Amino acid sequence: MDSMTLLGIALALAMDAFAVAAAVSAALPSLTTGHIIRLSWHFGLFQAVMPVIGWCLGASLLRVMGGIDHWIAFGLLFFLGLRMIWESRHPETRSQHYDPTRGWSLVGLSVATSIDALAVGISLALVKVSIAVASITIGMVALIMTFIGTKIGRRAGSYVGQWAERAGGIVLIAIAFNILLKH
Repeated sequence: MDSMTLLGIALALAMDAFAVAAAVSAALPSLTTGHIIRLSWHFGLFQAVMPVIGWCLGASLLRVMGGIDHWIAFGLLFFLGLRMIWESRHPETRSQHYDPTRGWSLVGLSVATSIDALAVGISLALVKVSIAVASITIGMVALIMTFIGTKIGRRAGSYVGQWAERAGGIVLIAIAFNILLKH
């Protein structure tokens, strides 16, 4: 596989990470270096590891997960989007220190944005592509696109103000439905 094709695949896979990072960053009261590093690192790491898992498991995993992978991503993003919208309407119920860039929320976002990379890993195994180069490329592109998404989201959040969390939730739900429409 030539490097331009691999870069195109990596960019396509990173679009969900970019959009989710922008939505989360727009909804945060303040964006810190820690938020940016956690989102970028985890999204990049999951995007790099998922193709390796898919490549190792090969076509057998595709038969098992082929019909439900998009439902898993949809469910995670839809749930997190609803949670953001609900918490924006009921701030008194939200933990004072809730941070979607930590804990299970971060894991859920990381899995949801990288589940397509699992299927790509299976495809790469079938066409006998070196997984090391592909994995590093996919992970680095996702890391960079997540970083850019956080910066754009922060700027959008400052214009949207108090509606940023609702807007972020709506974006996550829209991404969830877009995943369903692609399948």
